[in-house]
Amino acid sequence: MKLRSIFIISALATILNAQAILPSEAVFHNEASDTTRINTLLNKVIDEPDPLKRVLITAQEFIGTPYVAGTLEGESEQLIINLDEMDCTTFIETVVTIAYTAGERRNSWRDYVHNLEKIRYRNGSLSDYASRLHYFSDWVVDNTHRGTVKEYTTRMPENDWMVKTLDFISQNRDLYPALSDSTQYERIKSCEIGYRNHRFPYIKAGRLLSKPYMAALKDGDIVALTTKKPGLDVTHLGIIVKKDGIPYLLHASSKHGKVIVDDLPLNDYIKRSSATGIRIIRLNE
Repeated sequence: MKLRSIFIISALATILNAQAILPSEAVFHNEASDTTRINTLLNKVIDEPDPLKRVLITAQEFIGTPYVAGTLEGESEQLIINLDEMDCTTFIETVVTIAYTAGERRNSWRDYVHNLEKIRYRNGSLSDYASRLHYFSDWVVDNTHRGTVKEYTTRMPENDWMVKTLDFISQNRDLYPALSDSTQYERIKSCEIGYRNHRFPYIKAGRLLSKPYMAALKDGDIVALTTKKPGLDVTHLGIIVKKDGIPYLLHASSKHGKVIVDDLPLNDYIKRSSATGIRIIRLNE
């Protein structure tokens, strides 16, 4: 019986290890500089006990990084690591992964690679294009389930609810080269089934001027801008940084072509955008 148990445990371990991306399989934009920089960033925040402070410190390290969209797209899905170019999503993923890894008291780029796969892909495992968490709501549900983040929108002084069917990707197949593969297209549609009439919390833009919200928003909060656009839940992501108690957005800006702290307070930024409001997510320990 003992031998049989040992065999089963060994077999399960083999299967689990086979599902994970090995560090050598990650695709770096510049392996030498990326691995060195990841190690440096991890060591910079590893002794910071506050997860929100780790997020903010890490995010500030990327100010000035060029904005480039579509860095994850390719002929096949790979675990791409690029600290030299970012869009709003890869900026958040990079910052969260560094802050989370440091919170585990790990300081190697290999640990970062392991956690990036966990954070970017459904159930923490890369299998194909459809396994990537393309929709923010999907990303929140998956990472909340595994204890990476918490949704704090519902803990704000007051919040509202939105119900949307998330199917923008399948409805705009021509925008996504990977979906020329019929198998990937069908898998994306299958993932979207779970987000028909999806209900999620948000804070209406008009509420953000009130003092309770000003106080409730924290440096290092992940903020997602919600949208009226059919099939989508959010259209932009950033990090809260407060100046004299006023929240601003630290984000990868397509308009400015780089990671910046926006000149406009968050409330004014939202007014000038088409956003309906925000969601607030916090890194968990």
